[in-house]
Amino acid sequence: MRIDFHGSPEPTLGVEWEFALVDRRTRDLRNDAAHLFARARPRMPTPGKLHKELLKNTVEVVTGVCGSVGQAMADLRETLRYVATAADDLDLDLYGAGTHPFADWTGQQLTEGHRYAELINRTQWWGRQMLIWGVHVHVGLPERDRVMQVLTGLLTYYPHLQALSASSPIWMGVDTGYASNRALMFQQLPTAGLPFQFETWAEFERFADDQITTGVIDDLSEIRWDLRPAIKHGTLENRICDGVSTLADMEALVALMHCLVVWLDDRVAAGETLTTMPPWHVQENKWRAARYGVEAIVILDDRSHERLVTEDLADLVPRLEPVAERLGCTAELASVLEIATRGPSYSRQRAVAERTGGDLVAVVDSVVSELKAGL
Repeated sequence: MRIDFHGSPEPTLGVEWEFALVDRRTRDLRNDAAHLFARARPRMPTPGKLHKELLKNTVEVVTGVCGSVGQAMADLRETLRYVATAADDLDLDLYGAGTHPFADWTGQQLTEGHRYAELINRTQWWGRQMLIWGVHVHVGLPERDRVMQVLTGLLTYYPHLQALSASSPIWMGVDTGYASNRALMFQQLPTAGLPFQFETWAEFERFADDQITTGVIDDLSEIRWDLRPAIKHGTLENRICDGVSTLADMEALVALMHCLVVWLDDRVAAGETLTTMPPWHVQENKWRAARYGVEAIVILDDRSHERLVTEDLADLVPRLEPVAERLGCTAELASVLEIATRGPSYSRQRAVAERTGGDLVAVVDSVVSELKAGL
Protein backbone atom coordinates (compact mmCIF):
# COMPACT_ATOMS: atom_id res chain seq x y z
CA MET A 1 0.00 0.00 0.00
CA ARG A 2 1.45 3.33 -1.03
CA ILE A 3 0.78 6.27 1.31
CA ASP A 4 1.73 9.68 -0.02
CA PHE A 5 2.83 12.09 2.69
CA HIS A 6 2.43 15.59 1.32
CA GLY A 7 5.29 17.23 3.15
CA SER A 8 5.13 20.80 4.39
CA PRO A 9 8.02 22.97 3.16
CA GLU A 10 7.80 25.07 6.34
CA PRO A 11 7.43 23.90 9.99
CA THR A 12 3.84 25.09 10.13
CA LEU A 13 1.56 24.74 13.14
CA GLY A 14 -2.06 23.70 13.60
CA VAL A 15 -3.83 23.33 16.94
CA GLU A 16 -7.04 21.48 17.87
CA TRP A 17 -8.46 22.24 21.34
CA GLU A 18 -11.37 20.21 22.73
CA PHE A 19 -13.81 21.62 25.29
CA ALA A 20 -16.65 20.16 27.30
CA LEU A 21 -19.85 22.17 27.66
CA VAL A 22 -20.93 22.65 31.27
CA ASP A 23 -24.08 24.15 32.72
CA ARG A 24 -23.52 27.39 34.64
CA ARG A 25 -25.79 26.37 37.50
CA THR A 26 -25.18 22.65 38.04
CA ARG A 27 -21.69 22.50 36.46
CA ASP A 28 -22.69 19.15 34.94
CA LEU A 29 -22.18 18.38 31.24
CA ARG A 30 -24.82 19.45 28.72
CA ASN A 31 -25.44 17.85 25.34
CA ASP A 32 -25.91 21.19 23.59
CA ALA A 33 -23.15 21.34 20.99
CA ALA A 34 -25.69 21.66 18.15
CA HIS A 35 -27.28 24.69 19.79
CA LEU A 36 -23.86 26.26 20.31
CA PHE A 37 -22.95 25.70 16.67
CA ALA A 38 -26.21 27.32 15.56
CA ARG A 39 -25.35 30.48 17.48
CA ALA A 40 -21.59 30.66 17.02
CA ARG A 41 -21.02 29.73 13.40
CA PRO A 42 -23.10 32.52 11.78
CA ARG A 43 -21.02 35.06 13.73
CA MET A 44 -17.64 33.57 12.85
CA PRO A 45 -15.59 34.77 9.86
CA THR A 46 -14.43 31.15 9.43
CA PRO A 47 -17.20 28.81 10.68
CA GLY A 48 -15.06 25.77 9.84
CA LYS A 49 -12.85 26.49 12.85
CA LEU A 50 -15.54 25.07 15.17
CA HIS A 51 -15.93 21.28 14.92
CA LYS A 52 -18.23 18.63 16.33
CA GLU A 53 -16.85 15.63 18.17
CA LEU A 54 -17.96 12.14 19.29
CA LEU A 55 -20.33 13.40 21.97
CA LYS A 56 -22.85 16.22 21.95
CA ASN A 57 -21.29 17.67 25.12
CA THR A 58 -18.09 18.55 23.25
CA VAL A 59 -16.85 21.15 20.78
CA GLU A 60 -13.45 21.53 19.19
CA VAL A 61 -11.79 24.82 18.26
CA VAL A 62 -9.15 24.57 15.53
CA THR A 63 -6.69 26.98 13.96
CA GLY A 64 -5.82 27.46 10.36
CA VAL A 65 -2.32 26.72 9.10
CA CYS A 66 -0.11 28.98 11.22
CA GLY A 67 3.49 30.06 10.90
CA SER A 68 4.25 30.60 14.58
CA VAL A 69 3.05 29.98 18.11
CA GLY A 70 1.97 33.61 18.37
CA GLN A 71 -0.14 33.33 15.24
CA ALA A 72 -1.74 30.08 16.45
CA MET A 73 -2.60 31.59 19.82
CA ALA A 74 -4.11 34.69 18.20
CA ASP A 75 -6.18 32.41 15.97
CA LEU A 76 -7.45 30.43 18.97
CA ARG A 77 -8.29 33.58 20.95
CA GLU A 78 -10.32 35.02 18.10
CA THR A 79 -12.41 31.87 17.64
CA LEU A 80 -12.88 31.41 21.37
CA ARG A 81 -14.36 34.89 21.70
CA TYR A 82 -17.15 33.95 19.28
CA VAL A 83 -17.69 30.56 20.92
CA ALA A 84 -17.73 32.00 24.45
CA THR A 85 -20.27 34.64 23.43
CA ALA A 86 -22.54 31.95 21.98
CA ALA A 87 -22.12 29.91 25.16
CA ASP A 88 -23.25 32.94 27.17
CA ASP A 89 -26.55 32.88 25.26
CA LEU A 90 -27.13 29.30 26.41
CA ASP A 91 -25.92 29.63 30.02
CA LEU A 92 -23.00 27.39 29.16
CA ASP A 93 -19.30 27.57 29.91
CA LEU A 94 -16.31 26.01 28.16
CA TYR A 95 -14.45 23.51 30.30
CA GLY A 96 -10.85 22.65 29.37
CA ALA A 97 -9.54 19.59 31.19
CA GLY A 98 -8.89 15.93 30.40
CA THR A 99 -11.94 14.67 32.30
CA HIS A 100 -14.95 16.06 34.17
CA PRO A 101 -14.80 15.33 37.92
CA PHE A 102 -18.35 14.08 38.49
CA ALA A 103 -20.28 13.68 35.21
CA ASP A 104 -21.99 10.34 34.55
CA TRP A 105 -21.02 8.89 31.19
CA THR A 106 -24.32 6.99 30.89
CA GLY A 107 -26.25 10.23 30.35
CA GLN A 108 -24.19 11.53 27.43
CA GLN A 109 -25.50 11.59 23.85
CA LEU A 110 -23.67 10.49 20.72
CA THR A 111 -23.26 12.94 17.86
CA GLU A 112 -25.09 11.84 14.72
CA GLY A 113 -22.94 10.33 11.99
CA HIS A 114 -21.96 6.95 10.57
CA ARG A 115 -18.35 7.25 11.71
CA TYR A 116 -19.30 7.84 15.36
CA ALA A 117 -21.97 5.13 15.32
CA GLU A 118 -19.49 2.58 13.95
CA LEU A 119 -16.92 3.50 16.59
CA ILE A 120 -19.38 2.89 19.41
CA ASN A 121 -20.75 -0.26 17.79
CA ARG A 122 -17.26 -1.69 17.73
CA THR A 123 -15.87 -0.47 21.04
CA GLN A 124 -19.05 -0.77 23.15
CA TRP A 125 -18.50 -0.10 26.90
CA TRP A 126 -15.08 1.50 26.49
CA GLY A 127 -16.24 3.72 23.65
CA ARG A 128 -19.41 4.85 25.40
CA GLN A 129 -17.60 6.06 28.50
CA MET A 130 -15.01 8.17 26.68
CA LEU A 131 -15.72 11.39 28.59
CA ILE A 132 -12.26 12.72 27.80
CA TRP A 133 -10.88 15.87 26.18
CA GLY A 134 -7.46 16.64 24.76
CA VAL A 135 -5.30 18.91 22.64
CA HIS A 136 -3.77 17.98 19.28
CA VAL A 137 -0.87 19.91 17.79
CA HIS A 138 0.27 19.48 14.16
CA VAL A 139 3.80 20.42 13.11
CA GLY A 140 4.70 20.41 9.42
CA LEU A 141 7.50 18.12 8.28
CA PRO A 142 9.16 18.46 4.88
CA GLU A 143 10.32 14.91 4.12
CA ARG A 144 8.32 11.70 4.27
CA ASP A 145 11.41 9.58 4.88
CA ARG A 146 12.24 11.44 8.11
CA VAL A 147 8.77 11.23 9.67
CA MET A 148 9.12 7.89 11.44
CA GLN A 149 12.54 8.73 12.85
CA VAL A 150 11.21 12.01 14.26
CA LEU A 151 8.14 10.26 15.69
CA THR A 152 10.25 7.62 17.43
CA GLY A 153 12.65 10.25 18.75
CA LEU A 154 9.77 12.29 20.11
CA LEU A 155 8.63 9.33 22.23
CA THR A 156 11.62 10.03 24.49
CA TYR A 157 9.86 13.27 25.49
CA TYR A 158 6.39 11.77 25.78
CA PRO A 159 6.36 11.87 29.61
CA HIS A 160 7.44 15.51 29.67
CA LEU A 161 4.39 16.55 27.63
CA GLN A 162 2.05 14.24 29.53
CA ALA A 163 3.23 15.46 32.93
CA LEU A 164 2.95 19.15 32.08
CA SER A 165 -0.53 18.86 30.54
CA ALA A 166 -2.07 16.30 32.93
CA SER A 167 -5.51 17.55 33.94
CA SER A 168 -7.68 14.52 34.66
CA PRO A 169 -7.21 13.36 38.26
CA ILE A 170 -10.88 12.95 39.26
CA TRP A 171 -13.34 10.58 37.57
CA MET A 172 -16.98 9.87 38.50
CA GLY A 173 -16.52 11.66 41.84
CA VAL A 174 -13.36 9.77 42.83
CA ASP A 175 -9.77 10.96 42.89
CA THR A 176 -8.13 8.24 40.81
CA GLY A 177 -4.64 8.81 42.21
CA TYR A 178 -3.49 9.57 38.65
CA ALA A 179 -2.46 12.93 37.25
CA SER A 180 -3.90 11.86 33.88
CA ASN A 181 -6.65 9.29 34.03
CA ARG A 182 -7.49 10.28 30.44
CA ALA A 183 -4.20 8.91 29.11
CA LEU A 184 -4.94 5.41 30.35
CA MET A 185 -8.62 5.50 29.41
CA PHE A 186 -8.10 6.55 25.81
CA GLN A 187 -5.61 3.77 25.11
CA GLN A 188 -8.36 1.20 25.69
CA LEU A 189 -9.68 1.89 22.18
CA PRO A 190 -8.22 -0.69 19.79
CA THR A 191 -6.26 1.69 17.55
CA ALA A 192 -5.35 4.27 20.21
CA GLY A 193 -2.40 4.53 22.58
CA LEU A 194 1.31 4.50 21.87
CA PRO A 195 2.43 4.21 18.24
CA PHE A 196 4.48 1.34 16.97
CA GLN A 197 8.10 2.24 16.33
CA PHE A 198 8.89 1.91 12.64
CA GLU A 199 12.31 2.68 11.20
CA THR A 200 11.08 3.43 7.68
CA TRP A 201 8.00 4.79 5.93
CA ALA A 202 7.70 1.49 4.05
CA GLU A 203 7.17 -0.34 7.34
CA PHE A 204 4.34 2.04 8.19
CA GLU A 205 2.80 1.42 4.77
CA ARG A 206 2.89 -2.36 5.34
CA PHE A 207 1.29 -1.90 8.76
CA ALA A 208 -1.51 0.26 7.31
CA ASP A 209 -2.14 -2.23 4.54
CA ASP A 210 -2.47 -5.03 7.10
CA GLN A 211 -4.88 -2.95 9.19
CA ILE A 212 -7.14 -2.22 6.24
CA THR A 213 -6.95 -5.75 4.83
CA THR A 214 -7.99 -7.29 8.15
CA GLY A 215 -10.76 -4.75 8.77
CA VAL A 216 -9.18 -3.13 11.82
CA ILE A 217 -9.61 0.25 10.14
CA ASP A 218 -11.43 1.52 7.06
CA ASP A 219 -9.18 4.54 6.53
CA LEU A 220 -5.99 5.99 7.97
CA SER A 221 -7.78 8.55 10.16
CA GLU A 222 -8.90 5.65 12.37
CA ILE A 223 -5.32 5.13 13.55
CA ARG A 224 -5.72 7.10 16.78
CA TRP A 225 -2.19 6.93 18.16
CA ASP A 226 -0.89 9.46 20.67
CA LEU A 227 1.58 10.48 17.94
CA ARG A 228 0.74 9.88 14.30
CA PRO A 229 1.53 11.12 10.81
CA ALA A 230 -1.29 13.30 9.46
CA ILE A 231 -0.97 12.29 5.84
CA LYS A 232 -3.02 14.92 4.02
CA HIS A 233 -1.64 17.79 6.11
CA GLY A 234 2.02 16.80 5.87
CA THR A 235 2.39 17.02 9.63
CA LEU A 236 3.27 15.03 12.69
CA GLU A 237 0.22 15.17 14.94
CA ASN A 238 0.89 15.21 18.67
CA ARG A 239 -2.13 13.92 20.63
CA ILE A 240 -0.42 13.31 23.96
CA CYS A 241 -1.75 16.25 25.94
CA ASP A 242 -4.80 16.30 28.19
CA GLY A 243 -7.31 19.11 27.84
CA VAL A 244 -5.83 22.49 28.73
CA SER A 245 -7.59 25.10 30.86
CA THR A 246 -5.46 28.22 30.42
CA LEU A 247 -4.12 30.11 27.43
CA ALA A 248 -0.77 30.44 29.21
CA ASP A 249 -0.40 26.67 29.56
CA MET A 250 -1.50 26.17 25.96
CA GLU A 251 1.02 28.70 24.68
CA ALA A 252 3.86 26.98 26.53
CA LEU A 253 2.87 23.47 25.46
CA VAL A 254 2.46 24.44 21.80
CA ALA A 255 5.89 26.09 21.84
CA LEU A 256 7.46 22.99 23.38
CA MET A 257 5.87 20.69 20.80
CA HIS A 258 6.81 22.97 17.92
CA CYS A 259 10.43 23.23 19.03
CA LEU A 260 10.81 19.52 19.77
CA VAL A 261 9.61 18.38 16.35
CA VAL A 262 11.72 20.91 14.45
CA TRP A 263 14.78 20.19 16.62
CA LEU A 264 14.49 16.45 16.05
CA ASP A 265 13.89 16.84 12.31
CA ASP A 266 16.92 19.13 11.98
CA ARG A 267 19.07 16.48 13.64
CA VAL A 268 17.79 13.67 11.41
CA ALA A 269 18.35 15.85 8.32
CA ALA A 270 21.93 16.40 9.47
CA GLY A 271 22.50 12.64 9.59
CA GLU A 272 22.35 12.26 13.35
CA THR A 273 20.96 9.13 14.96
CA LEU A 274 18.40 10.18 17.55
CA THR A 275 18.21 8.87 21.10
CA THR A 276 15.44 6.28 21.18
CA MET A 277 14.15 3.82 23.73
CA PRO A 278 12.73 0.31 23.54
CA PRO A 279 8.93 0.08 23.64
CA TRP A 280 8.91 -1.24 27.20
CA HIS A 281 10.62 1.94 28.45
CA VAL A 282 8.27 4.15 26.42
CA GLN A 283 5.26 2.33 27.86
CA GLU A 284 6.58 2.64 31.40
CA ASN A 285 7.25 6.35 30.95
CA LYS A 286 3.69 6.92 29.78
CA TRP A 287 2.37 5.18 32.88
CA ARG A 288 4.71 7.05 35.24
CA ALA A 289 3.77 10.46 33.83
CA ALA A 290 0.06 9.58 33.93
CA ARG A 291 0.37 8.39 37.51
CA TYR A 292 2.74 10.93 39.04
CA GLY A 293 2.68 13.96 36.73
CA VAL A 294 5.57 16.34 37.34
CA GLU A 295 6.75 14.15 40.21
CA ALA A 296 7.48 11.27 37.83
CA ILE A 297 10.96 9.82 37.62
CA VAL A 298 11.31 8.99 33.94
CA ILE A 299 13.60 6.75 31.91
CA LEU A 300 15.88 8.74 29.62
CA ASP A 301 17.49 6.24 27.24
CA ASP A 302 18.05 2.63 26.27
CA ARG A 303 20.64 2.29 29.04
CA SER A 304 17.92 2.76 31.67
CA HIS A 305 19.18 6.04 33.10
CA GLU A 306 16.47 7.83 35.11
CA ARG A 307 15.74 11.36 36.26
CA LEU A 308 12.95 13.49 37.72
CA VAL A 309 11.00 14.81 34.74
CA THR A 310 11.16 18.45 35.87
CA GLU A 311 14.95 18.26 36.21
CA ASP A 312 15.20 16.94 32.68
CA LEU A 313 12.90 19.71 31.45
CA ALA A 314 15.18 22.29 33.09
CA ASP A 315 17.99 21.08 30.82
CA LEU A 316 15.82 20.46 27.76
CA VAL A 317 14.39 23.98 27.47
CA PRO A 318 17.83 25.69 27.13
CA ARG A 319 18.81 23.09 24.50
CA LEU A 320 15.79 24.11 22.46
CA GLU A 321 16.40 27.88 22.73
CA PRO A 322 18.22 28.24 19.37
CA VAL A 323 15.28 26.54 17.63
CA ALA A 324 12.81 28.70 19.56
CA GLU A 325 14.63 31.83 18.46
CA ARG A 326 14.39 30.73 14.85
CA LEU A 327 10.68 29.93 15.20
CA GLY A 328 9.91 33.15 17.06
CA CYS A 329 8.73 31.57 20.31
CA THR A 330 11.57 32.20 22.77
CA ALA A 331 9.34 33.68 25.49
CA GLU A 332 6.66 31.04 25.03
CA LEU A 333 9.21 28.21 25.34
CA ALA A 334 10.71 29.78 28.48
CA SER A 335 7.27 29.71 30.10
CA VAL A 336 7.24 25.89 29.95
CA LEU A 337 9.12 25.76 33.25
CA GLU A 338 6.50 28.00 34.87
CA ILE A 339 3.88 25.26 34.53
CA ALA A 340 5.76 23.02 36.91
CA THR A 341 6.38 25.95 39.27
CA ARG A 342 2.73 26.98 39.59
CA GLY A 343 1.49 23.40 39.32
CA PRO A 344 -0.15 21.69 36.34
CA SER A 345 -3.93 21.55 36.12
CA TYR A 346 -4.22 18.22 37.93
CA SER A 347 -2.51 19.64 41.02
CA ARG A 348 -4.55 22.83 40.88
CA GLN A 349 -7.77 20.82 40.72
CA ARG A 350 -6.73 18.70 43.70
CA ALA A 351 -5.86 21.84 45.67
CA VAL A 352 -9.37 23.22 45.09
CA ALA A 353 -10.95 19.92 46.12
CA GLU A 354 -8.88 19.81 49.31
CA ARG A 355 -9.55 23.45 50.16
CA THR A 356 -13.32 23.07 49.71
CA GLY A 357 -13.75 19.74 51.46
CA GLY A 358 -14.20 17.80 48.24
CA ASP A 359 -16.57 20.19 46.47
CA LEU A 360 -16.35 19.03 42.85
CA VAL A 361 -18.60 21.84 41.61
CA ALA A 362 -15.90 24.18 42.90
CA VAL A 363 -13.34 22.20 40.91
CA VAL A 364 -15.32 22.76 37.70
CA ASP A 365 -15.71 26.44 38.62
CA SER A 366 -11.94 26.77 38.97
CA VAL A 367 -11.20 25.18 35.59
CA VAL A 368 -13.81 27.35 33.85
CA SER A 369 -12.50 30.49 35.54
CA GLU A 370 -8.93 29.83 34.42
CA LEU A 371 -9.97 29.89 30.77
CA LYS A 372 -12.14 32.97 31.15
CA ALA A 373 -9.32 34.88 32.81
CA GLY A 374 -7.22 34.57 29.66
CA LEU A 375 -9.84 35.53 27.08
